[in-house]
Order: sequence, then structure tokens, then C-alpha cells
Amino acid sequence: MCLAVLALHAVPGIPVLIAANRDEFHARPTLPAAQWPDAPQVYGGRDGLAGGTWMGATARGRYALVTNFREPGRQIADAPSRGALVEDFLRGALPPADYIVAAHAAGQAYNGFNLIVGDARGAWYASNRDTAPRALTPGVYALSNHLLDTPWPKLARTKTAFEQVLKGSPQPDLPALFSALADNRPADDADLPATGLPLDRERLLSSPFIISPNYGTRSSTVLALRDDGAGELTERRFAPDGSVSGESALAFAWRDEGASDILK
Repeated sequence: MCLAVLALHAVPGIPVLIAANRDEFHARPTLPAAQWPDAPQVYGGRDGLAGGTWMGATARGRYALVTNFREPGRQIADAPSRGALVEDFLRGALPPADYIVAAHAAGQAYNGFNLIVGDARGAWYASNRDTAPRALTPGVYALSNHLLDTPWPKLARTKTAFEQVLKGSPQPDLPALFSALADNRPADDADLPATGLPLDRERLLSSPFIISPNYGTRSSTVLALRDDGAGELTERRFAPDGSVSGESALAFAWRDEGASDILK
């Protein structure tokens, strides 16, 4: 996952709304979004190589996502998969606040990451390139390959488009959200972040939606958890040329088992 915008308790009737792009090498095996056969409470895509996931949700109202922290030259060759951070939260029952503290404490074993975990009652963010986890209050957030809400051009542009979609409709407009995620315009050179990559690579990675033969946006996903207990996860997948190669629309019931007013 390389770009995500989250509305947390900011849309009436929808405490969690996430629109996100996953960028990855096209050769990396990936399973389409589905209900996991070996963990039927989990819904999401799956890394076919390491087995974890970049984003998912559960029938208990838990959700999580991870992005890489871009830092060329600072890589641990045998580091554990960052997708396991999401998978372990979705499979488990540890409250988000406790889980994020534990993940942050173990963070130096991993390559750079940003992690968001949450449930119906709240969400937490941590990076192993930041000082401490923090709770996310109601609002709209965006995350790319630096710290939360770092105003890289792709992040700022997508966050603005996401907010415009929410203003234009009392309920999320799924085609409009996917359109916002499909923006393939690179940033101006003057606005590019300086992360240590060659200029042509910075340009390629500066668009919200990335198209190239070897590496690019593999999927776009919209997740909504509604107050009435309805969950929806829609994943649209893409070929190396940017064309749509498949789509999954998952509908599931969820309830917050830790709350006193359990949703039916």
C-alpha cells in the first residue's frame, strides 16, 4: 500500500471510510480481495509471496493498513514482511492501542513502515521512523511513503479530491472515489520530494496512480464500515498498462464485540 486517505468518524453513518492504492512490482504474486479461507473473519487482498496483506477488515469491525517508508539505502535484507503487521492485527483480538504500542516497540526489526490499526471505537497510527504511536481523532487523514499527512504532492492532491467527493454526496460515491485514486499525473519537478531516488524515479512515483511495465498501482480499494453493521470492501485491480484486470466487491456484516451497544 502506498497511498491511503481515511475519513474516521467524519462521514454521517460511516465511522470508517478508506480509499487506497497499492503500488507493487507486477511480478509479485497477489491474491484478489476475498474472505480468507483460513481466517473467515478477515476480508482483503493477500500477498502471494509472504502471505500477509497491505489492507483489510474483519467481521469484528477491525481494520488495518500499512505503507512502506521510502528510504533508499536503508534496507534490512532479511527483515520480516511488513504485511504481517496488518495480518496479525486482523487475526488477533488485542485492542488497537495495545497492538500499536507492541508493533512500534518491535519496529526496528522491520524495514520502514507506517501502520494504522483501528476498530469502531478508535484508530491509532505508528511508524518505526517516528517517535511514538498516536491516537487518531475524528477527521480526514492521508498517508503515503513518509509520515502521516506529510504533504507530498500525490498525497495532498488525493486528499483534496477525496474531500471534494465527500462534499458532493451525503454518501460515498464509489465511482468518484475510484476516479480520485486513478489520477496518473506526475508532480512538477519543483514539487518532488527528495528521497534519494533518481529524478526519473521520483517523477514516476509522484503520481497517485503509477503506470510502468515493471512497477505500478496494482489495485485500488475502497472500504466502508457503516453504523448499521454493513461492511463493504471493493477492490479494483490493474494490469501494467493501467487497464482494469479485475474487480472484487465484498459485502459482510460486522459488529464491535467490545462495545456495550453491539451492532446487529
